[in-house]
Amino acid sequence: MPSDSSPPATDSSVPAANEGAGVLAAEREHLRRSRDFLGHMRTDVLSLKAMGGNRVSQEYLKAELYWRAEALHDLPDTPLFFGRLDYRPGALEGRGDPAMEPSAAARTGQPAGAGQLAGEHFHVGRRHVHDPDGTPVVIDWRAPVSRPFYRASQQDPMGLVRRRRFGFAGGELTAFEDEEFGLLGAGAGPVPTSRILIEEIERPRSGPMRDIVATIQPEQDDIVRAEVERTLCVQGAPGTGKTAVGLHRVAYLLYAHASRLSRGGVLVIGPNAAFLAYIKNVLPALGELDVTQLSVTDLLATVQVRAADSDQAARVKGDARMAEVLRRALWQQINEPAEAIMLVRGSRRWRVPAYEIAELIAELRDRGVRYGTGRQMLGHRIAHVILTRMEASGETCDDRTHDAVRRTRVVQAAVDQAWPKADPVRLVFRLLSDCAALERAADGLLDPDEVRAACWQAPPRGPGSARWSTADAVLIDEAADLIERIPSLAHIVVDEAQDLSPMQCRAIGRRCATGSATVLGDIAQGTTAWATTSWPQMLAHLGKPDADLRVLDTGYRVPRQILDFASRLLPHIAPNLTPASSVRQDPGALLVWQLEPDELSDAFVQACTDALGRPGSAAVVATDGQIQALASVLVSAGLPHAVLDEAATGEQITLVPVTLAKGLEFDHVIVVEPGQIAGAESRGLQRLYVALTRAVSRLTVLHTGLLPEALR
Repeated sequence: MPSDSSPPATDSSVPAANEGAGVLAAEREHLRRSRDFLGHMRTDVLSLKAMGGNRVSQEYLKAELYWRAEALHDLPDTPLFFGRLDYRPGALEGRGDPAMEPSAAARTGQPAGAGQLAGEHFHVGRRHVHDPDGTPVVIDWRAPVSRPFYRASQQDPMGLVRRRRFGFAGGELTAFEDEEFGLLGAGAGPVPTSRILIEEIERPRSGPMRDIVATIQPEQDDIVRAEVERTLCVQGAPGTGKTAVGLHRVAYLLYAHASRLSRGGVLVIGPNAAFLAYIKNVLPALGELDVTQLSVTDLLATVQVRAADSDQAARVKGDARMAEVLRRALWQQINEPAEAIMLVRGSRRWRVPAYEIAELIAELRDRGVRYGTGRQMLGHRIAHVILTRMEASGETCDDRTHDAVRRTRVVQAAVDQAWPKADPVRLVFRLLSDCAALERAADGLLDPDEVRAACWQAPPRGPGSARWSTADAVLIDEAADLIERIPSLAHIVVDEAQDLSPMQCRAIGRRCATGSATVLGDIAQGTTAWATTSWPQMLAHLGKPDADLRVLDTGYRVPRQILDFASRLLPHIAPNLTPASSVRQDPGALLVWQLEPDELSDAFVQACTDALGRPGSAAVVATDGQIQALASVLVSAGLPHAVLDEAATGEQITLVPVTLAKGLEFDHVIVVEPGQIAGAESRGLQRLYVALTRAVSRLTVLHTGLLPEALR
């Protein structure tokens, strides 16, 4: 692996060393030229003037040019390319344009077929870069021609003679490593693992999550490049990269199906704001700036959430049976028509009997229309009946006549009386504040104990003064969809999906009813009262029962010692899951300290001091109630730190309440009093499993009490 730091070569190795130095110099020159060309591309975009046909279209063009220029912004500390593919002569013949999909060519302004001008080798990077003549100098990692970088093997070279990986320090190219294809005989041993690949996987991190575009593994690549029409569910053990894979799939789909996804919209859903802050830079680093990222709470924020339900109330409100309860309560508002309609127009009177209005209502209900749509259609149906009679008597009618009749006070009054307006907030408020109303709507669905658990014990005076919970907001969203259909997006990514209630699944599912989804999670990390234990059951609630289930069970960043220790909990929390394996071994990765109570503070300070002396990020994970006391200890010791509170921090050491730890990763994690974490809630062992698997390099466990039995 040639690099600037290689030791002085002996006389016998001088030619090889000189050759390596020459290759390194040439690649650095290519990097310099590529950065220059990227700057020219951005300058060209900025020089364009938006000339729309009107002010609105002109503003849209301005916005499009702005986002295109932002996507071409150079990041000096990020490698512009990370690999090179050398194809054998003729390997690309008959494959059309090897450099990009047609949609990507249209998006970058690249001339069709220009990729073939680059010859038989391609530099693979995070984005497409071409010279002023349109010849590619860096190929987007998502282009078909780049796939062998992730998939080629000695058994299937995919047309390659060489795969080259580059090592970087910041944005500076420091080393390269070549893998030759077609040179190993049938009896040759296994191909050595790339040192550059391992170093990139193990590289210490700080701050938010970074992309894994240089280290995507074959099983991950299968998920990333899956068909846009398919919904995928990824069961991923800790450290297997499921979150990164889901985000890279979004980036790939936006490249390969740009117009379809841009038109339909893409949404990334995470469990909380801290998680979203952690992943926020991944898609922008891949050139995708226009993707909405929301927490589940923010997605369904029709009311201000100011309360938390008990576990029993949350389970009842999150149960899929509540969808039928709401449907019944909504349609129970329909009334029998009070009297016939008598419409006076000029000297004529037109009568519609009450039984005929009832028949119109029944017909609309049988059609299964939304409540709000049915209300609008009822006015049209009544007007149509009257116009039919007017025409039969010889009057001439048209659309204006129909609309005039529909808008008359007498028709509108009949509609209001038989089919009242509905408001989702008021509907849910009425059910939760009136146990009798909830019991009527839930007859045969909920038992009396469940009705009492869901009802407010001290009903507020009105919706504005109600202390709504997260589960209440989901019920309001369900009611809103029963009244008016919620639009569907082209693709949704939902992470930590094992923690979604059935009603939350329904809320997300209706937002991708005509699109697809990438569902990410780990059954073993389910910590909510309603956490799923079955992916097929969860996918059925999502409305995607035919989704493909993929399993990621190989950890790439987490040492085996940490995974094996945490996996002792699996028989107790997820007995049907196979423990994850790891490609890394590090005998010093796990340290468990059993302490006397008066030793805890000193040991904690020592562990944090040790973490500050190492590269990368560090986290202290403890029960929510312990965080402030631990922060005081660090303040007294003069150690810099930050407390995570729904947002990412810039300090090397972060104190993380265990309820916010899910989905986050740190190089070094210090777990304090695991027994207290396990005993703090009904799913405490699952919460402890989450805490123990946040470390990707080192895990230190400090405890004065007994460890949970499974870990002893």
